Amino acid sequence: MLQRLYNWTMSLARTRHAERSLAGISFAESSFFPIPPDVLLIPMVLANRAHWLRFALIATLSSVAGGLLGYFIGAVLFETIGQPILEFYGYMSKFEQFQEAFNVWGLLIVFIFGGLTPLPYKVITIASGLTGLSLPVFILSSLAARGTRFLLVSGLLYKFGEPIRLFIEKHLGLLFTAFMALLIGGFFAAAYIF
Repeated sequence: MLQRLYNWTMSLARTRHAERSLAGISFAESSFFPIPPDVLLIPMVLANRAHWLRFALIATLSSVAGGLLGYFIGAVLFETIGQPILEFYGYMSKFEQFQEAFNVWGLLIVFIFGGLTPLPYKVITIASGLTGLSLPVFILSSLAARGTRFLLVSGLLYKFGEPIRLFIEKHLGLLFTAFMALLIGGFFAAAYIF
């Protein structure tokens, strides 16, 4: 089933409705859809590199708007909708561990885990609503996280084209580890310097 869903998502990149499809998938992925928008964003940028910034902005703004739906699900509809979504993806146990951390580290959790790690953003959006994370903090950190992710992917594809896609796919684990070490190191350095 997931393979068919993935193939369907990829086919959307070749249609005249690609931008609307990117917006729809970015929105839906933030609260319930299993396929990340990168699956559509990457072939769109490779097909029309001059529009890389436009595509990244569409994905970012739509993703954060969808994140607000996830936030609402967590805040108001957790038992009826949020919990079944998390159970479907097998994230309920991880979610329960996350709840305590939100009280202290909400901003950093949304920024780091919401946009820059493989942990699905939908888990973060629902948890943010359930734990009552400040809505402005949620929105700003989501914009920063999702914007960083989509601008980075689109920008690299714009600059390097197809070879960068192959490089990223081949070395994704190493690149992710190095990026996270730099990011977390930067947060700790900023905390102790300022």
